[in-house]
Amino acid sequence: MVNSFGKSALKVLLGLVFIVSAVLKVFDMDRFEIYVYSYHFFSLNFSFIVARLAIILELVLGIGLISHCLHKLMWWGSMAMLVGYSLLLIYALRLGRTDSCHCFGDFLQLDPKQSLIKNGVLMALFFPIFRMESWKTPFRWLIFILAVMASTIGVFVASPPDNYTSNYDPDHNLQAELFDTMLDDAPLDSLNLREGKQVVCFFSTSCEYCQTAARKLSLMQQFHGFPPERITYLFMGNEEGVAGFYEQSESARYRDLLYPDVSRLVKVVNGNFPVVVLMEDGIVIREYGFRNMKEEEIKSFFAQAFD
Repeated sequence: MVNSFGKSALKVLLGLVFIVSAVLKVFDMDRFEIYVYSYHFFSLNFSFIVARLAIILELVLGIGLISHCLHKLMWWGSMAMLVGYSLLLIYALRLGRTDSCHCFGDFLQLDPKQSLIKNGVLMALFFPIFRMESWKTPFRWLIFILAVMASTIGVFVASPPDNYTSNYDPDHNLQAELFDTMLDDAPLDSLNLREGKQVVCFFSTSCEYCQTAARKLSLMQQFHGFPPERITYLFMGNEEGVAGFYEQSESARYRDLLYPDVSRLVKVVNGNFPVVVLMEDGIVIREYGFRNMKEEEIKSFFAQAFD
């Protein structure tokens, strides 16, 4: 009886670990999406979906373990997920990566080695419950189907994918006329931003969304070979803030400038940061906010740069 109770308690605990892990990922969705994208197995858009599917899988397995229904399916599914994650972490180590895997969102930062140890402990804890029997309830498949539906709806409602739901107005933030005058005034006049195709990013060093936008753009540039000299970061902040921005965003370092006239910088973007601008020969072609950056548009923009 005690042994049976202990195994049941262990199974519930493992289920709770999965559920907590999934919920914390939802709270840290922006970074988790980019972590998935950073391996470049998928496009940016599809990475949004893959990130949510991974969370849904964890929720379903967690609910299944706690409900004690379809035990063998939940056991094998949990082990398969842990093995899959572990293989990804081994690949990350081979790439030399040391960044957090976001397995517990931003709440607990674990590098690939630490996360592999965590997965090993979890897999070891699953072996004592392997021979447990499921509850023989006639509603076990209904519970499973409801868990899948509730998890899917919950995740997509709590955090809709950006590029599929963004209502960002591309002409809403940038004051084009003011920006045009800025290009001819110091210090921007020395950067030759009117020559050819350029990406100009308006960032605040303390803005978390700016950091995430910079990480997105940096990954796109690395994956698709955009010319790095055509990317410029205009910062509102100070030198210490700029250093922290690059560290937090994990962005490659591009040409950057602390814009001296803060009020003018804020005015040109209507107080909204970040703003990412594609421009050609000094003419604004496209404007993006954090939520609506489109990989294919930016890729196409640069693909035609040196035809």
